[in-house]
Amino acid sequence: MSVQFEDSFHRKFYYLRLSITDVCNFRCTYCLPEGYKPAGKNSGFLTLDELHRVVTAFSHCGTSKVRITGGEPTLRRDFTDVVAMIAAQDGIKKVAMTTNGYRLEKNAQQWRDAGLTNINVSVDSLDPRMFHQITGENKFHQVMRGIDAAFDAGFEQVKVNAVLLKNLNSGELPAFLNWIKDRPIQLRFIELMQTGDMDSLFEQHHQSGVSVRNHLIANGWIMKVRDQNDGPAEVFCHPDYQGEIGLIMPYKKDFCSSCNRLRVSALGKLHMCLFGDYGVDLRDLLQDNAQEEALVARIQGELLNKKQSHFLDQGHTGMTPHLASIGG
Repeated sequence: MSVQFEDSFHRKFYYLRLSITDVCNFRCTYCLPEGYKPAGKNSGFLTLDELHRVVTAFSHCGTSKVRITGGEPTLRRDFTDVVAMIAAQDGIKKVAMTTNGYRLEKNAQQWRDAGLTNINVSVDSLDPRMFHQITGENKFHQVMRGIDAAFDAGFEQVKVNAVLLKNLNSGELPAFLNWIKDRPIQLRFIELMQTGDMDSLFEQHHQSGVSVRNHLIANGWIMKVRDQNDGPAEVFCHPDYQGEIGLIMPYKKDFCSSCNRLRVSALGKLHMCLFGDYGVDLRDLLQDNAQEEALVARIQGELLNKKQSHFLDQGHTGMTPHLASIGG
């Protein structure tokens, strides 16, 4: 193994979020309310060979978990090949994906057979009408069948992401808790994060996760210990529930102190942070296997510039226009 990726604050990076497309077929209010629009000319998304070189370099530098993101990653025709390629890499223990779930019902078994180990599905409401309002798509029941299909395919747990939205889904905690009582679902409430394209929506619908956290603790939920390649969620369990609750609260003090993940966009740019000010082009070093040493050196060099925090609590949103642009 090459030198473990580490920044100047001694944070080690075990987790790669790898976007393979920024295209999405949903129109979520907090991400792409007007639908997907290509951002000018580009040379196309990373090819399978280029993705292979990214994953190989990261695996050689201590990365043990890769999450495939988008946009909606399953829109790529070679999605199953991407999963299989990552799963075949030495040192990669977890191959995860984040999806809106619309293709899950038909493909869950195929993806598991290819090597997918973990699934996150976005479900912002258990009310089909509210789901439609938030996502712009009337596909609630299709997504629910997809989650069932994932369990049928042998996934022991499915993570479900719900963005907390004041005055939209903020009153659904009892329904969500009832849903996971007898199902191995880790329900993750994510605070709405401010990006460049949605200042007014943030002001209208941002809700802190602290109230949910306080409710859980008051009702006997206990926080679990994090593994080194876990994401940023604070995860709670309860002896009376088969499911779990995760809270992602990016505005909480010291949220960034446990950062263990880097991002590579579908266009081959390295992003130190979801809310960073710039991306570093890696694509010129993804054309030949012999370039790996130079690729690793560029990534490690940029890590020395990684900031201690995203400074979201100070109103800084960086260059990110919307979450789909670099993989959420």
